[in-house]
Amino acid sequence: MIEYTDGESRTLRTAVYGAMVLVSVAEEGSLDQESHAGIRAMAALPPSVRAAVDSGAPELPAGSVADVEHGVLTALRDSMALLTARSAAEADAFAEAVVAMCGRVATADGHVGRDEHAAVTRVRHALGR
Repeated sequence: MIEYTDGESRTLRTAVYGAMVLVSVAEEGSLDQESHAGIRAMAALPPSVRAAVDSGAPELPAGSVADVEHGVLTALRDSMALLTARSAAEADAFAEAVVAMCGRVATADGHVGRDEHAAVTRVRHALGR
């Protein structure tokens, strides 16, 4: 299993939890349902990435909503660069898992709104998908 430095783990946590938050807060909905759906979907992350994500508390960028979004999208791009440098297969698995997680968050209340769809699209683009 690939191990990550504290900084790399922090970037991966910001990317994963941040993506979930971006979709969850895009529209009013059931935050409990959405967060539970996202956390369950995290099981699909590659094991070494899951270990890194689980190694500390979630961290989100500070500042305005735009600052948080910018920080999360940057963390997603940085995570892809980090993972691609180590294993293209793991990078692909990470991207697929994060996109699926965002989809689960968006559909948790049975409806995907326009703003949720837009948030998922921004996450997909940051992942190169």
